[in-house]
Amino acid sequence: MKLASEQATGFWTPQPPALDAILVRLESLSLKPEFALQREMALARALRPYLGGIAGRLVAPLAQETELANLFLLCDFYPEDGQLTLIEQLRDVITEHIPNEERQWLDPLKHSYFDVLELTSLSKPGEDLTVRSLGDRTALVVPGHESLKDLAVGQVLLTRLVGIPDGGESGKAVWAGCGIVLSQADANALLERAAEWRREMELTTGSFALGEWREFTKRYGYMLLWAFAQLRTDALVDAVVHIRYRRPDDQPYLYAVALYDHHEYRFFVDGLSEMSELKPEKTAPQVGRQGQTDEIPPARTWVQRDGSGGTDSIVAKVTLTSSQLIVECDSPARLDQIKHRLAASFGFSLHFRGETLVPPARQLSIAELMSDEPPPLVVTSEEDYTLLNQFLEKAYLEWSDQPHLVLGGQTPRHAAASAAMSGKVGALINEMAQHDPGCQRCGRPAFNYNRLRAHVGLDELPE
Repeated sequence: MKLASEQATGFWTPQPPALDAILVRLESLSLKPEFALQREMALARALRPYLGGIAGRLVAPLAQETELANLFLLCDFYPEDGQLTLIEQLRDVITEHIPNEERQWLDPLKHSYFDVLELTSLSKPGEDLTVRSLGDRTALVVPGHESLKDLAVGQVLLTRLVGIPDGGESGKAVWAGCGIVLSQADANALLERAAEWRREMELTTGSFALGEWREFTKRYGYMLLWAFAQLRTDALVDAVVHIRYRRPDDQPYLYAVALYDHHEYRFFVDGLSEMSELKPEKTAPQVGRQGQTDEIPPARTWVQRDGSGGTDSIVAKVTLTSSQLIVECDSPARLDQIKHRLAASFGFSLHFRGETLVPPARQLSIAELMSDEPPPLVVTSEEDYTLLNQFLEKAYLEWSDQPHLVLGGQTPRHAAASAAMSGKVGALINEMAQHDPGCQRCGRPAFNYNRLRAHVGLDELPE
């Protein structure tokens, strides 16, 4: 999950003063009004996943990604309105004097490109280190720097190097200012995605001129940025999906809840009892208002336990009343499994009323995002109450206008208007209140059932 962290992946390095000066000149050219549209197009191309894709809805680009996108604009982008590239404008259009120590960096910049480089020697400040391109296996020597001191041999850098002017075949280069650190696994995934896009372009155009790594990454190096943005998005989604939500007592928090109506209590008791993954819980006698056992069948509960890691945690709970089925799970995936199981066993005897899959909103810390283990997050009773209340508000107020088989296919609102049926509607609402999931989870009902009574036209009960 480390790629989900904005502080775990980037580094900055200094540039030779003359190279830095020439980059400032190129940046100044790109900001001129006549180049403004081309600048916007270039940056939009390089940062496209954040502007129009799922990545932009989840996370902002790293500062290093933005800087690398800017280097694409300065060094690689060919204007689409016929203007010269920025490097050609600075090199060929004589408008100001450029010292030779700066001008000598123009050609190396023009021939520079994005690369995915594996560290092959340890980084030591003040000493050179060696890297090897994973694209074409080219070996290069670059200056060591303090920002790289914690890296290890085998780690991979998505960055841009600039060859030393007049360096010939020496293989010496300098950093273009920044880069992104990747694991071997992430680097391989990035390269595979970029290779897939390259193959698609070759098949679409019928041209296989992109077979050379340098040719491809010089023209389409921004696709490496796209692939990295996708990796970050995947990592963030994975971090969120695998969060372990816990109650204050360290038991799993069952935030994925589904609600059903039914009208065949005994059929469901038999069917749920036959499901091997569910075990029945002991049922206390149901007592009516005057201390007598109610004629309504008692609520029954089945649970699914997880004994991995030496624990005995309840990860799913199914509560059956005479007219409802409530399913509570520790994840949407587990809820989906149980829903399919219920559908296969009971079919049209179940009538889906709604579900909630959204856990409490939390902002993960840097330490949690960098952890190799799924982060545990404790959900308070108040947070649980709020989520249940939002779910039941919607589900129960819609319930009043949905046909119900217990009411002979009438809606509760319509049945409540009949003297013969109003008592049955009231009994259904009373049972809902008695088995409100908030009573066990939060110590109080998560919904005000007098609202529902008023909603269908029944008298409210004293609280």
